[in-house]
Amino acid sequence: MAEFICKLGTPGGEVVTRTVEGLSEQELRQRLAHEGYRIFSVETSGVVNGVRVRGAGQRSVKIKLDDFLLFNQQLAALIHAGLPVLQSIQMLRQRSPNPKLRMVLADVEARIKSGSALSEALEAQGDTFPKIYTASILAGERSGNLDDVLRRYVEYTKSIAALRRKIRGALTYPVMLLCAAFVLITILTTFVIPQFSSLYENMGTELPAVTVFVVSISSAVRENIYWLLPLLLITGAAIFSWRRTENGRRTMDRWILKIPVVGDLIKQLTTAQLSRSLATLLAGGITVVESFQISLQSVTNRELLRSTEPALAKIREGKPFTESLAAAGWAPELAVDMIGVGERSGALREMLDEVAGFYDAETETKLGQLTSLIEPTILLAMAGIVITILLAIYLPLLQMASKVGA
Repeated sequence: MAEFICKLGTPGGEVVTRTVEGLSEQELRQRLAHEGYRIFSVETSGVVNGVRVRGAGQRSVKIKLDDFLLFNQQLAALIHAGLPVLQSIQMLRQRSPNPKLRMVLADVEARIKSGSALSEALEAQGDTFPKIYTASILAGERSGNLDDVLRRYVEYTKSIAALRRKIRGALTYPVMLLCAAFVLITILTTFVIPQFSSLYENMGTELPAVTVFVVSISSAVRENIYWLLPLLLITGAAIFSWRRTENGRRTMDRWILKIPVVGDLIKQLTTAQLSRSLATLLAGGITVVESFQISLQSVTNRELLRSTEPALAKIREGKPFTESLAAAGWAPELAVDMIGVGERSGALREMLDEVAGFYDAETETKLGQLTSLIEPTILLAMAGIVITILLAIYLPLLQMASKVGA
């Protein structure tokens, strides 16, 4: 039972405010009207069966992906075994090792007891659960195949997570190389070179050009480090803050798309994610318009999202999905052709799955090409810088040794 704060007009003509329990707001209004009260307003108190539920304005809870996947796998198994949704949620709440997930499930359980559907209870948690997930649950409730929808969503999430792990794994080594290069150059520039520069000043001979150049840079860095370092930190913070604005994020996303290889990689990755999201939602019985609207949330690049959003209006007008997607101007031609074949043959969902799988493989291949290009480039740059610094350090010593030997 949920608690509601009601402002009522009594049969005797008084206006009172009372806290009344009811299964739902609609049921409570009907009961109060039947009892002769005039209803001015009904607001939820946020308490259901003695449990204070999360309000719409409260901060969403972040749940680990592994716990989220385990919860859905167990929920699908329990529902497939014939257990009611409420009993399944109760069992999973009691056995979940994650305290955050237990808190969220307690709220979901309370909302279901008050008469809400599972999809409504999950959607009330804000950004805790993705929109694609709650929409899939709603489709499963409508079709009566909730366990199948849950299993399909688990496979969808695993595919996305596996691709992200591959991307992180492929970029880990280049990032480590960059960090190592930065540390090495910093140590050589700020500590090693100054030790030799004092020696060079007492030599009284003309230094090689490479030594003069390196020593000049080292001296400039050391002399200006007290204002240069804060300037770099302030500039980095400003760029980071600007990146978090809508205009800044869109501008940087636009620049990223212009980078060779990287731009194509992002387009292929977006094509795979958008296709897989659409296929998952269409399989649950959601219309193409609703599926496309929800799937747009999987487009993380703001510039691609801006180009794709007009396609939604065209689909609502009745234009073919393939034509609307092609008008966005960024989707690969092969993907558009494949989706067009599926749309004309009535197998759109199956073809979207094929497109997602195809471009997942393409993304992995392009990612391998990118890392194979980045790693030797960083190594060559590091080698060039280190060789230059070593020449600057040892050339004067070699010249001095040759003069002494002569």
